[in-house]
Amino acid sequence: MKFTLNQQEVEIQGVSPETPLLYVLRNDMQLNGPKFGCGLGECGACAVLIDGKVARSCSVPVSVVQGMKVTTLEGLSQDATQAEHARVARDWEAAHPAAVPGMPAGKPAADAPVKAVYRLHPVQQAFIDEQAAQCGYCTNGMVMALVALFDHKPTATDEEVTQALSGHLCRCGTHVEIMRAAARARVLIAQGGAA
Repeated sequence: MKFTLNQQEVEIQGVSPETPLLYVLRNDMQLNGPKFGCGLGECGACAVLIDGKVARSCSVPVSVVQGMKVTTLEGLSQDATQAEHARVARDWEAAHPAAVPGMPAGKPAADAPVKAVYRLHPVQQAFIDEQAAQCGYCTNGMVMALVALFDHKPTATDEEVTQALSGHLCRCGTHVEIMRAAARARVLIAQGGAA
């Protein structure tokens, strides 16, 4: 069984076609963004995007995603541009002035592999900016629902945000912060995704 997971082709073998996608994502693919909440598709903690539409992975058999594109919370971030990689390197050198060539002060060798720099999706950044998580269990579902909404309609109204989040449960009561995060995400998206 083959599908695209976070922009990478994957092939799953030895798994029953009826196995919930959530189990494959968490157990076989080691992706912990989607959470097991209720197991009934009612709380939204397990939400993922399947071909750009939000879906409850606990109630979607893995066979359904054959040939489709699945995106988890981990797949929302994008590789940064070369300029951003250069900025990170300059920032590192500025923070470690003693680490000049010829003086081994912890600076990686020139041929050492460079760790990738990632940009958060504007919705992820907005959740951080607005501190829109308390226990964080519902956050995956809330973020995925908003990503699906804003990908379809970047200028979605508060009413449309409320509708998109209906059925996603937050037991900690961070609804006000989540709505502020949605408003912040709208601004970040309008600015081209800049934080």
